[in-house]
Amino acid sequence: MNTEALARLAEERVDHRFKGLPPDADGLTVGELAAQRRNLFTGGFATPVLALSAERLEHNLRLMEDYAARHGLAFAPHGKTSMAPRLFQRQIEHGAWGITLAVPHQVRVARAFGVARIFLANELVDPAALRWVAAGLAADPSFRFVCYVDSVRGVELMDAALRGAGERPVDVVVELAAGEDARTGVRTEAGCAAVADAVADAPTLRLVGVAGYEGEVPRAGPERVGAYLRRLVALAVDFDKAGRFTGTDEIVVSAGGSAWFDAVADVFAGIPELSLPVLKLLRSGAYVSHDDGHYQRLTPFARVPEEGALQPAFRLWAQVVSRPSQGQAFANAGKRDAAYDLDLPCAQVVRRDGAERPATGVTVTALSDQHAWLSTSPEADLEVGDWIGLGLSHPCTSFDKWPLIPVAEADGTVVDYIRTFF
Repeated sequence: MNTEALARLAEERVDHRFKGLPPDADGLTVGELAAQRRNLFTGGFATPVLALSAERLEHNLRLMEDYAARHGLAFAPHGKTSMAPRLFQRQIEHGAWGITLAVPHQVRVARAFGVARIFLANELVDPAALRWVAAGLAADPSFRFVCYVDSVRGVELMDAALRGAGERPVDVVVELAAGEDARTGVRTEAGCAAVADAVADAPTLRLVGVAGYEGEVPRAGPERVGAYLRRLVALAVDFDKAGRFTGTDEIVVSAGGSAWFDAVADVFAGIPELSLPVLKLLRSGAYVSHDDGHYQRLTPFARVPEEGALQPAFRLWAQVVSRPSQGQAFANAGKRDAAYDLDLPCAQVVRRDGAERPATGVTVTALSDQHAWLSTSPEADLEVGDWIGLGLSHPCTSFDKWPLIPVAEADGTVVDYIRTFF
């Protein structure tokens, strides 16, 4: 990655744009503030403040690096989860082949920080974005860009936009849908062949593989997910036998969200020998922070505990600002601060006078824009002024609410800050 661009992140000045940071840090650079190693609880941080656990973040990075290597998978974690170049850097340092992204803006962010391999898990038909990609390919021979195609019309639009935009073709993979009600993708193998034929007729494009997203399988279970992934592998085999992969030095076969990567590993292990080496590309992204809800329930590591376990790395700290009755309290974090699209935050710990204890009897029942509604049972020991640590569900809608996130060690020492770009 571009070390100069990454270094400039530490030169950004701390000010009112970054919520939760100490007010007396205004004017310091991010690097200067990090060097002070302030404590999250005593160093002037204001609630609400979201923090990443330094130890758990490192654990998750190492775990997925080891998992991918053990199963012979290349790994392109989905960068839309964090949109944090510093985390992209750490993921690549931990063995990632590249970064997966979803929309052109995200690609521009990744390229601004030097990400050399990008997998766009979407069909790209915007002419301005396509011409920008073509210019990037022309300017940098080391830049590798791959994106979905899932319609003949899309291929035609891509080809029209790319005519005269550059000499290097744009690499594409045909997306096989995971069902009739899937989000995107070609619904049938015959349709996939028609799209592949259209790519062959487009001199600006090069077919390099097939891809899909098993998280869209209806009524997903091991058998259904496995059946879909075997269809995806069979499509790659059929395309290879038909000689559709010309002008490339490897065949890309890609799948893998954060809920079924064990099935991807199992099925991809059975990919037969093809005419070219196969890049078995896994794209799971939520692992980097994991969570205390949705992905905690769905993670494949719960099904295969012998492979290890991801650790929730996020904690949102809020302060109790109102205790109107024995059964109710309010904390100063709400929808602007916490993910709520899949699950409400869960109360985990309470801090008072430097001591931390479980948040027994405290439940988050609702979120307003800037308040968490807390139900408190008779045994709940909660007072105005207490800090309450909340676990969050769904990393993708947690990162996006915080432009600068402290990374804290177990004792509260803040050792780094993660800048996001949404």
